[in-house]
Parts: sequence; structure tokens; C-alpha cells
Amino acid sequence: MGILKTSAFGLSLIAILGLSACGGSRGSAGSGNIFGGGSNAQQQGGGIQHTPQAEEPRETIWDLFKNVDDPNTTVEVNRYIWNASLDVLSFMPVQAADPFSGIIVFGYGRPPGGGTAYKATVYVRDPALDARSLSVALYSRSGPASAEAVRKIEDAILTRARQLRIRDGKL
Repeated sequence: MGILKTSAFGLSLIAILGLSACGGSRGSAGSGNIFGGGSNAQQQGGGIQHTPQAEEPRETIWDLFKNVDDPNTTVEVNRYIWNASLDVLSFMPVQAADPFSGIIVFGYGRPPGGGTAYKATVYVRDPALDARSLSVALYSRSGPASAEAVRKIEDAILTRARQLRIRDGKL
């Protein structure tokens, strides 16, 4: 009985390896893809039209385990917004900062001339010097800060970022 189980396992393994070697481009005619292209197929006028692949086609199942990420690729954030965030919120202690993801976490601090302590999380998500590149989450000890306070902080950060950019342009 043990030999039969081993033989069945061996045959299954050979069948899987044999099928994984049947490569080709996804969804093309004669490629061995019996599912008709999966999510790449679009139904139009009774026929199936295949859309081009955005990613590199995989030839075998073993290609799934290859590391195809470029180690030299970096996530870019706008340095002016990053530095302006540190300048404007300098009254708060920095608890964590990750320039690769663009997140700065500030602890509780009181603004100059203010009585309420705030903490903030700043997310710089794009290399463009643009308002869409910045998100600020602002909290007081009693909960989320008002939308007006968040808008004022974002405006101050963007204004300071533009000042830093103009200053660098004069070098």
C-alpha cells in the first residue's frame, strides 16, 4: 500500500511539473491556457477580446517564486513638504519617521501661544509639490481635531514648502 501512495504522489508531481512547463503568453490562442485568459478577457459583441498585459508574463509556475522587484527602486516623497512638516510642527516631538513611505508621526506638543496639546501624523505620498501630496491627521487629547485646524496645519506646511522651494531656486 505504501508503494501505491508513493507512486501516486510521484505521478502527481510529474503531472504538475509537466503542466507548469506548458508556458506561453497568458490567454493567447494555443498557449495552453484553457481558461481563456482569466481577468484579461473582455466580452465585446459576442467575442472575447484580450487586453495587453501590464506585467511581465510568467512562463512556469516557478517564475512565481522569483524576486522580480528592482532593488534600486525607491519610493519618492517631496523633500520640501517633508522638511516643511518638520519645521511647522517643530513644537511636537518626532516619535517615528520613515522617509521611504513618507510618514512622520509626532507626539503630543503644545503650539506656541496655545493651550491645547496636539499630536499629528503627516503622510507625504507623492514627489510633487502639490496639496494632494500631503495628508495630515491631527488629534487633541479629547479626540480628532477640527477640520479647520487640520486645514490650517496643511496650509502652513504647504506655504513653508513653497518658501523652501523658492529659496533653493535662488541658489
